[in-house]
Amino acid sequence: MADPKILLLAGDFVEDYEIMVPFQTLQTLGFQVDAVCPDKKAGDKVRTAIHDFEGDQTYTEKPGHNFTLTADFDSVNPADYAGLLIPGGRAPEYLRLNERVLEIVRIFMKDNKPVAAVCHGLQILAAAGVLEGRSCTAYPACAPEVKVAGGTYVSTEIDASVVDGNLVTSPAWPAHPAWLRDFAKLLGVTISH
Repeated sequence: MADPKILLLAGDFVEDYEIMVPFQTLQTLGFQVDAVCPDKKAGDKVRTAIHDFEGDQTYTEKPGHNFTLTADFDSVNPADYAGLLIPGGRAPEYLRLNERVLEIVRIFMKDNKPVAAVCHGLQILAAAGVLEGRSCTAYPACAPEVKVAGGTYVSTEIDASVVDGNLVTSPAWPAHPAWLRDFAKLLGVTISH
């Protein structure tokens, strides 16, 4: 039997940790992760950015790595996937302008499949109109968008996650352990030692 599949939405200047760490973690757990980007195909690359918290009023940004996409955006069929992962960075601010991206998000939410979004990834959920009545967190600068979209913004520690039904969210990459553990639970993964 083939590994269950996760869809990962990417774009240029996605946050480096927020794409690579989940990508590798989900593979470790036995999932095939199809990382896609509008207007790009498997084997194409997206540039990443490294965001850090160094005591300034907001995060700093540095060049990251090139990340290789593993599937073609144009061939995505949401029915083929067990869950959806939306990393942050600057990519969500323009990915949310793509109607097919929003349609994919709406399908996952309508079908009650697990959806994980981190940091600025909530911009895509807000634009898709799927936050009405939902509790979630994001990078604090995205709180107004969550509220305007009808969601309840939950202020958390930077290393925490919030689960509301099929949706798991976190404010930034320091929350990876909590966020990915909660996403894995929603996907039916049991981890024990």
